[in-house]
Amino acid sequence: MPRETKSFDPDPERAATLRDIADDVRGDSSESKQVAALLYRVSDLYDAEEETTPRDIYVNMREILRTKEE
Repeated sequence: MPRETKSFDPDPERAATLRDIADDVRGDSSESKQVAALLYRVSDLYDAEEETTPRDIYVNMREILRTKEE
């Protein structure tokens, strides 16, 4: 099955919403901080001033999780 390619056009409202959710879920536990970090990274897809891709986010989060496991 071919991979679907999708562009992520700038959407300041979506970026702000994702960041608001990240602020809401961030708590004292490392898991909630990781989820918040992931949401912030995903919000960068919709920020016109950020240059990131889903792959960049995946690699970044994989490294964060790998470091946490060690």
